[in-house]
Amino acid sequence: MYTTAICPFCLRAEKLLRARGVGEIEKIRVDLDPGRRVEMMRITGRRTVPQIFIGDYYVGGCEELQSLDREGNLATLLHGRIS
Repeated sequence: MYTTAICPFCLRAEKLLRARGVGEIEKIRVDLDPGRRVEMMRITGRRTVPQIFIGDYYVGGCEELQSLDREGNLATLLHGRIS
C-alpha cells in the first residue's frame, strides 16, 4: 500500500484490512521518498494515497477497498480466488 503517515484514508484502509485478517501490510511511504510517489503515479495513474495492491491485483484507493468489502469480494481477493 502506497501511503503517508497522516492520511486518514490510509488509516481507514489499514484498519479495514486488519479487521479482515491481514496481518502484514507493506507500506510504501511516499511522504518519505518522493521517488516512490513518482513510481506510484506511473503505475496507477493517480496522485492520492492510499493506492492499494493485494498481491498483483490493483484495488485502487480506500473507497474502492471499502466497495470490494461491501460487495463481499474483499474476502475472496484476500484468499486468492480472483485475479
